[in-house]
Amino acid sequence: MSRATLRYGAPFLVGLVVLALWQALVTAYDVPSYLVPSPALIGRTLITDWPLLSRSLAFTLEITLLALAGAVALGVALAFVFVQSRVVEASLFPYAVLLQVTPIVAIAPLIIIWVADTRAALVLCATIVAIFPIISNSTLGLRSVDPGLLDLFRLHRASRWQTLLRLRIPSALPYFFAGLRVSAGLALIGAVVAEFVAGTGGTASGLAYQILLSGLQLNVPRLFAALFLIALAGIVLSTLTAWAAKLALRHWHESEVAADE
Repeated sequence: MSRATLRYGAPFLVGLVVLALWQALVTAYDVPSYLVPSPALIGRTLITDWPLLSRSLAFTLEITLLALAGAVALGVALAFVFVQSRVVEASLFPYAVLLQVTPIVAIAPLIIIWVADTRAALVLCATIVAIFPIISNSTLGLRSVDPGLLDLFRLHRASRWQTLLRLRIPSALPYFFAGLRVSAGLALIGAVVAEFVAGTGGTASGLAYQILLSGLQLNVPRLFAALFLIALAGIVLSTLTAWAAKLALRHWHESEVAADE
């Protein structure tokens, strides 16, 4: 079995088996659709409600991508600051940890109240959720430099800027992409959680609002369809970040070179 077949074919086959078993159990036990809809009904709902769901999906993806871009920009910038001085890192890194451990559900209502623009508030909430893996992984990568190579750069009297561009950043790329893959999923989670809070306040927008509205209307097939789109968006984001890592590292880093063998 080829590596590509194993990587893509095996999960696809497992998914088909799960869907077939789900359909069979719902049909055999005549489960009402307002409890657990069948995959076939969810598929039909996706088709019939696609105009509504597609607009909500586009809104959720927009918030997610903006938050991920903000987390990458701020997280990498903070990592560069941290790596310049141990004193700065020791002084500021605990506050980055504080962002990670603070439940977004607790602070999202405050952010939505404080920020006048709802879209900006949602992006800010999702950015807070997604930023910590970028900070921690990028900082670790910038510090995880081969001591021998660092001594070689010092021997040739390389400037701090040259050492950063030609040694520290390439060494940090595998760590950065590992953090990016985690942050992509967290940005989606943060966007959905923030939309739940905003939707509770009467703001109609993304997929989370459709889930809330479908639950109130007992439209369970549409609820499952929205959940499916969120899960699909997460899979696509994870795949894209993995592809970006492969594209950047495949010619020189052992993690991707070994995967191609």
